[in-house]
Amino acid sequence: MIELDRIVAEAQADFAAALDPASLENAKAKYLGKTGAITEHMKALAKLGAAERPAAGARVNYIKALIEEALAKRRDALANDRLEGQLAAESLDVSLPGRGSGVGTLHPITRTMQRIETLFHSLGFTVADGPEIEDDFHNFTALNTPEDHPARSMHDTFYVDGGMVLRTHTSPIQVRYMETHPPPIKIIAPGRVYRVDSDATHSPMFHQVEGLWIDEQVSFADLKGVFTEFLRRFFERDDLKVRFRPSFFPFTEPSAEIDISYGDGWLEISGAGQVHPNVLRAVGIDPERYQGFAFGMGPDRLAMLRYGVDDIRLFYENDLRFLRQFA
Repeated sequence: MIELDRIVAEAQADFAAALDPASLENAKAKYLGKTGAITEHMKALAKLGAAERPAAGARVNYIKALIEEALAKRRDALANDRLEGQLAAESLDVSLPGRGSGVGTLHPITRTMQRIETLFHSLGFTVADGPEIEDDFHNFTALNTPEDHPARSMHDTFYVDGGMVLRTHTSPIQVRYMETHPPPIKIIAPGRVYRVDSDATHSPMFHQVEGLWIDEQVSFADLKGVFTEFLRRFFERDDLKVRFRPSFFPFTEPSAEIDISYGDGWLEISGAGQVHPNVLRAVGIDPERYQGFAFGMGPDRLAMLRYGVDDIRLFYENDLRFLRQFA
């Protein structure tokens, strides 16, 4: 019995001396492990006589319980010490001044799109929308695009399952709008478009804004007046020079490229023209009665010009050092 009392005192002293969980587990093994002191006493019970064994067994179990209780208390104490140390290391000084809360800002492309929509709204246009995954009819056929046109090739167009495509322009929005709205029509169609292209001035996903005005007496002169007024307001330059060069598009006739004076030369900014009669026929509008113009431009390029950015990829890399300049 004296031996058992001494083991309890030694175990309590060893547990108290353990300064971390690993040391405590080593001390536990000395008393409760496979070859520990208490385990050896349990094995020795088999050598006692039948009359002595019950009392001795009860005493060993009592001592074992005392050691396990001391072990549990030391574990809890070490856990509490660790938690208090962690809380002290992570404590906050509530007397310090608060940090300034960060405020987000609109992306430069979003700013540009909103500016375009506002300016055209002031000119009497409304905004139309449509799906980004389109069928062949709305993306190509209804726009008078021949079956063998290069734009239909996989080198230029992203095809998806079921013969659908990621729209290559926002012109399908115009087609869908004309199918469901009789003239007069005066809309712009902003949105994301997709083409197989990627370099410093091109992105496989970019933005486009197209415009459409259909009525009984809408001429090429109206196109020139509307678009010139828009560009001068957008760049805030009443003396901005704008020119219209003859060109070709399947969905307009006559067609033109629109340039603005830029530096010592000219920079293409848009394609436009009078809506081709075949496009009007495809959506059930009588080209003998109605006519009008359409245009398409890239707001990403307008944003590059307005903000002095020379690489379109900067708009999509999400570099906060770049984006914070537009806060």
